Amino acid sequence: MKNCCIIIFFLAVFAAADSFAQRITPDEYINKYKDLAISEMKRSGIPASIKLAQGMLESGNGNSRLATVANNHFGIKCHGWTGKEIFHDDDEKGECFRHYEQARESWLDHTEFLTSRSRYAFLFDYGSTDYKSWAHGLSKAGYATDPKYPQLLISLIERHNLYQFDTGVQVAKKPPQRTQLPAARRSAPARSTASGEDFASFNIDRYPVRVNNRTNYVNAREGDTHASLTKHLDMMPWQLPKYNEIKTSEPLYESQVVYLQPKRRRAEQGKETHRVADGETMHQISQQYAVKVARLYTLNRMEQGAQLQGGEVLNLRRKKKK
Repeated sequence: MKNCCIIIFFLAVFAAADSFAQRITPDEYINKYKDLAISEMKRSGIPASIKLAQGMLESGNGNSRLATVANNHFGIKCHGWTGKEIFHDDDEKGECFRHYEQARESWLDHTEFLTSRSRYAFLFDYGSTDYKSWAHGLSKAGYATDPKYPQLLISLIERHNLYQFDTGVQVAKKPPQRTQLPAARRSAPARSTASGEDFASFNIDRYPVRVNNRTNYVNAREGDTHASLTKHLDMMPWQLPKYNEIKTSEPLYESQVVYLQPKRRRAEQGKETHRVADGETMHQISQQYAVKVARLYTLNRMEQGAQLQGGEVLNLRRKKKK
């Protein structure tokens, strides 16, 4: 009996040691799931950095009980779930969480969870490089009860440089020089992000990715179509028309600004107003400043579709109260 107990003891010790040795490190987790995070960002607009940070935080880098037993990397509870379940202590004892057959299913369901619930809809106005707004927005929408949730996500993103994945390509240590177009052919200036991260130095093959008002864009080349550009940039068919507020039937012209993510709700600081030129449309102004068309109408208290008059001054940002 004594020998049996000793054997059981050592088996337990070895099992614990083996379990500890197999724990996934943060870098291993990132390398394992970064491609899936980028793919889901292109499909939905959720920043890859946010998905990675949430996965790391919620699953303990894939080492938590929910992750190892139920492949649940995002702590999503049942909420009408009709699939397999697992019960786990969280805010209360024995709460119901979703159980997945594979970790990939958890990542896809996380996208579905955020895109299908109205309380998260406002997040998609921020774009896929504005991880700070996404972090605070997730907390505001009630994703987690921890008041420090935004800071925890932002800390993970900045500690592990996860924002490098928010353009769909990885950061080079010495990024290539930007190719500047002649002024006459450049319809929007390249800008750095307000927070200091410059995503404009990335290159997707022949298309330099530039930034205007914290929104990534490329310039179309001669002969480009919606289909060819979508395929070349590895994006979904709906993304370019939606982000640029155009129809797929509209032809692209050389040097046209094509945004790769949603435009903003206001222009960058220092761009307060715009004087309308004769014949200029609201869509052209929207593309110039990377501000959504509907938002420009709202900022100027105009009805949607109202025609512009040459010489009138439009607000590009909300006026400050005196």
